[in-house]
Amino acid sequence: MERKDFETWLDNISVTFLSLTDLQKNETLDHLISLSGAVQLRHLSNNLETLLKRDFLKLLPLELSFYLLKWLDPQTLLTCCLVSKQWNKVISACTEVWQTACKNLGWQIDDSLQDALHWKKVYLKAILRMKQLEDHEAFETSSLIGHSARVYALYYKDGLLCTGSDDLSAKLWDVSTGQCVYGIQTHTCAAVKFDEQKLVTGSFDNTVACWEWSSGSRTQHFRGHTGAVFSVDYNDELDILVSGSADFTVKVWALSAGTCLNTLTGHTEWVTKVVLQKCKVKSLLHSPGDYILLSADKYEIKIWPIGREINCKCLKTLSVSEDRSICLQPRLHFDGKYIVCSSALGLYQWDFASYDILRVIKTPEIANLALLGFGDIFALLFDNRYLYIMDLRTESLISRWPLPEYRKSKRGSSFLAGEASWLNGLDGHNDTGLVFATSMPDHSIHLVLWKEHG
Repeated sequence: MERKDFETWLDNISVTFLSLTDLQKNETLDHLISLSGAVQLRHLSNNLETLLKRDFLKLLPLELSFYLLKWLDPQTLLTCCLVSKQWNKVISACTEVWQTACKNLGWQIDDSLQDALHWKKVYLKAILRMKQLEDHEAFETSSLIGHSARVYALYYKDGLLCTGSDDLSAKLWDVSTGQCVYGIQTHTCAAVKFDEQKLVTGSFDNTVACWEWSSGSRTQHFRGHTGAVFSVDYNDELDILVSGSADFTVKVWALSAGTCLNTLTGHTEWVTKVVLQKCKVKSLLHSPGDYILLSADKYEIKIWPIGREINCKCLKTLSVSEDRSICLQPRLHFDGKYIVCSSALGLYQWDFASYDILRVIKTPEIANLALLGFGDIFALLFDNRYLYIMDLRTESLISRWPLPEYRKSKRGSSFLAGEASWLNGLDGHNDTGLVFATSMPDHSIHLVLWKEHG
């Protein structure tokens, strides 16, 4: 058929075809397909793919593409990145998608950083770390060896770990290298706290002492307790030191002068923990910026104002059972906004503004979990066998790590958490260094450390 005749015939057929019903059109196409050979069918297949399969990410405005992508889970998005370079470019540029994915994993987000490719890389790093946690492969262990008798007291700060022992010494260790930075002769230590210049120790000899790291000399001796001193805390700005003792009292001392400013009574058990902390919330009893003292025994947590008045009154007493049938674990978290303590019933969280119990977190599958650290996203817990990480958003345990037969302490002084910033959300940089430390029966210190990213 000549070209001109073919075009005339095609125009007539097209007019007739358009006048048919949908059913008639379908029957016509079926008939034409049945008459077609391999060349025609291949041509039909190639053109149908172009007509029917539209690349919506390429065709849609970028804002609409981002809106649709937000409905997909991150794993599906990663698969979609493999479709084409164009898809990978569009998906990788969706900042909100990757930031949300990171948040859902418990990652801290800096909203000011809008580099989408950065957040996709952060997500890939985050998913790897979370996989390591789930597979119990995120940590590694190490030991510090140097003491010749039982280690009763531990305190960690900025990569340095202080240990106080029955061998009448205290040592300061660089956790990253395992090297002893300082070693000084002291009394028997039941509690320790330090800074760059000094070490403060509470002792089984009923006294508190202050020591200079560089010379090893004792610069202050605080006498007055009639029982072992189980906990100490101090604040250089206030020039105040506080101590909790087996004599059921809390003493407030002038740090530089060594004189006793106040003796706080009301506890009926050993005071195993004292904490000095600046308040961050307003209530009828305190304002933001006020310094607060918390003291804890086996059954109660007492809240005190910090001042030099002799007749200091307890602001509030917290407990989990009025009949004292439930004991508190000897660990206490206070960040100025919330108080958290563990018991046989679970983790109790109090709002510091109202003193109301905000929630009780129970873990029925594992009894008697003790608190090590508590943040906005994660909590670090442990029992006799394992170290646990809890996602506080779901109150579920997401990871565990086996522990050796460590030395048990009813006062909670022979084990501690290390770096704590990751408890408020991982960020790819704060999951380094010490996670947990405890003293061992052979007088060594067992360390659990973050393993470097793969």
